[in-house]
Amino acid sequence: MKNFNQVLGVSLLIVLLGKSLGQSQNQAFNDAEKLQLPQSYQINWMSNLNDNFYLSQLTLPGTHDTMARYGGPAVDCQVWTLEDQLKAGIRYLDLRAFAFGDSLRLMHGIVYEFSTFKEALATIKKFLSQYPTETVLVRVKPELLNKENVQGLVEQAIYNDQNVWVSSTVPTLGQVRGKVVFVQKDSFRLGLPLVETDTKGDYEVTHIKHKEQEVSSHLNQALTKCGGSSIILTYSSGTGIGTFEGMFLTPKRVAEKIDPWLYSYLEVYLNNVPDICFGIIAMDFPGLELIQAVINFNLQL
Repeated sequence: MKNFNQVLGVSLLIVLLGKSLGQSQNQAFNDAEKLQLPQSYQINWMSNLNDNFYLSQLTLPGTHDTMARYGGPAVDCQVWTLEDQLKAGIRYLDLRAFAFGDSLRLMHGIVYEFSTFKEALATIKKFLSQYPTETVLVRVKPELLNKENVQGLVEQAIYNDQNVWVSSTVPTLGQVRGKVVFVQKDSFRLGLPLVETDTKGDYEVTHIKHKEQEVSSHLNQALTKCGGSSIILTYSSGTGIGTFEGMFLTPKRVAEKIDPWLYSYLEVYLNNVPDICFGIIAMDFPGLELIQAVINFNLQL
């Protein structure tokens, strides 16, 4: 990995900074439903990037459980609509799909999120037609029953569509501008191989400080794996629901603490070792400044 000594130095600096991280009062966290973009905000930020970059070399802002806007505090992970997430700069989407008859309903666990895969795909494709310099990575994760039917229904929805990428070969950005790029994991086998830095149970949060340490460790792993034949994914999201010690830590309450911390964490790297890659960072309730901090790593390459 390039700049190893610098990265090591920054990692030590972050450890020494300790509690000072996360004190930023910017728009790292957002729970306002209406998206308000500054006049100078660049929606098509990928237009600044070289066509020759491989997707695995990029640092991409994403959302965890992208469609989870309904169901109450224990379930809600996002506040913006899918269209607004894309306009805010999000380029990785996490869609949880339940095969119900001949349709794919988008879920968070057992909660229906009032959208289907076809509707979400139409929104993504409309966005890409308006901003053809962009690309959007999509993970479809089968949920609940009939998981084995999910891939077939996706294949039906994208049949003969020239604006999707389902190959397992990592493309350059130039090859997929204006396209939906699928990523594969477990039983869903369309698209680019996805490697997650978290392990089973890491989403459970009982203490915020411990969650910060976990995310830091996962991002350090991502640094060593970027640029290869897979897409690297790190989650900053989490919940204490279902645990005893963290029973009041809803996804939103976790994000209120983690998002400002993550912004400060990334800013330390941006100011010291900007030309590195973290892969995808999937977040809950991200604000514009946190999204922009993730994007900025690509502008230094």
